[in-house]
Amino acid sequence: MKKQIEIRVPVDYSAITFKKWMKLQKELKNYEGEEDAQNMILVSHLCDLSTDVIMKLDEGTLSKIKQDLYSFLNTTDYKLQRIVKIGDVEYGFEPNLSKMAYGAYLDISKFKDIQMNDDWLSIMQILYRPITKTRGALYEIAPYTGWEEWNKEMWEEVSMNVHFGGFFFFTRLYKTLLKSILNSTMNQMETYPSIKSILEESGEIIHQLSNSPETIYSSLMK
Repeated sequence: MKKQIEIRVPVDYSAITFKKWMKLQKELKNYEGEEDAQNMILVSHLCDLSTDVIMKLDEGTLSKIKQDLYSFLNTTDYKLQRIVKIGDVEYGFEPNLSKMAYGAYLDISKFKDIQMNDDWLSIMQILYRPITKTRGALYEIAPYTGWEEWNKEMWEEVSMNVHFGGFFFFTRLYKTLLKSILNSTMNQMETYPSIKSILEESGEIIHQLSNSPETIYSSLMK
């Protein structure tokens, strides 16, 4: 007797949490260079299918699933989401990076580079804080009191489209500032500055770019 199953294939990163994505990356790394095994892991993790079920799928169905997955896995055009709702609380991205609290600046400066790992959750909880007041499209967020007091684990359940929006914004901002700083201080700084030096030198550039993320995307994508 045949058993009918329902296969749910995600069409973008909004269906994939940070926790699931990190687990997937660790599994893929364990089978680096083994394409068939990685494809199996990809389908298993993202579609919540056991290996036994995948092995019973016909080639046409499996190929269509992989095609649908690969159609969005390498997408990098996720925009910064200024407001993110987690549970019943709305969190707002730091409205003005050039006027960010010094404590937040110091805590971000502790990280040597920007990578999608557990440290990234700490950066997210520093940059996103509960919204305390809104007026049209404008908002204010809670004062920064130290990331140790926040629950960064809640960001594990936030979808990757939100994380990538923040990540690509921050890394493209980094590259834009790096280019600008190198052009003006070519002989006065290291080739690969730390986050701390980027924040120290950014000033008004950060303010302008943080209020116009589309500028970053359009210029760097070209």
